[in-house]
Amino acid sequence: MIRLNKYLSEAGVCSRREADRLIESGRVTVDGKRAVPGTQVEENQEVRIGKKLINSGNEKIVLAVNKPAGIVCTEDRREKKNIIRFLNFPVRVTYAGRLDKDSEGLLIMTNDGDLINAIMRARYRHEKEYRVTVDRPLLDDFKEKMENGVRIKDKEKGLDEVTRPCKVNIIGKYTFSIVLTQGLNRQIRRMCEALGYKVKKLVRVRIMNIELGDLKPGAARKLSKQELEELYEQTEARKNAGIGRAVK
Repeated sequence: MIRLNKYLSEAGVCSRREADRLIESGRVTVDGKRAVPGTQVEENQEVRIGKKLINSGNEKIVLAVNKPAGIVCTEDRREKKNIIRFLNFPVRVTYAGRLDKDSEGLLIMTNDGDLINAIMRARYRHEKEYRVTVDRPLLDDFKEKMENGVRIKDKEKGLDEVTRPCKVNIIGKYTFSIVLTQGLNRQIRRMCEALGYKVKKLVRVRIMNIELGDLKPGAARKLSKQELEELYEQTEARKNAGIGRAVK
C-alpha cells in the first residue's frame, strides 16, 4: 500500500503537495468513499478526482510540448484553455514547471510524479533558457544589469528581492536570450520592467538538456532514450524512472 498523495503524484496528476490540497478539498474518493489526509491505497482500488478515474499505470511518459501563448498551465477544469485539455494526450500527464499564459515554448509534461518533484526542487538550480523580445532597443548596460541581478518588487505578493546572477546574450536590437536557475513568478517580465522595458514575446527554448528545437506550436513529442537518461541523471528521480518503459 502507498499513501494516496504519492499515488496521485506517481499517476502524473500533480505534485504531492497539490495532491494533499485535492484530498483536503474533498474531491478525491477511494472506492467511492471520500478520502482524507493520510489515506493509503492499493493498486486494485478505484481512485477518482471528481468523476475522473485515475490510473497509476506503469509506463512512464515524458513529453516535450511547445505551449502556444494563450494556453494556461493549470489543473483547474474551469479554465477552458488549460494545458491538459489543450494537449488531450491519451495518457494523463501534467506539467513540470509552469509558463505563464502570455508566454510560449517548452514544457516538460509527464505522468512521473517523482520527476516532476525533482525538476521543481529550486535548490538544484536547474537551467532554463528563454528567448525574449522587448518593446525598445536594448541599451549597452542591459546585459550587465540583468546578469548581476535585478531587484524586483510586488507589494501585493510581498515580493522584494534581488534575482540570482544569470547569463544573458544579446541577439539583436530588441532581442536577447537569458538562462535562469530560479523561477520566481513572471520573473523575466518583472526584471525587464524594473529596467524600463516591456516584454513583447517570451519563448522558453530549453529546460536543462531538453531543447525546444523545431517543435511546432501546440505539438508534442516523446523524449528520446538519450534525452531521458540525461534528464534523470540531472535529477533525483532516476532510481524510480523506469526509463526502459518510457520510449517504445
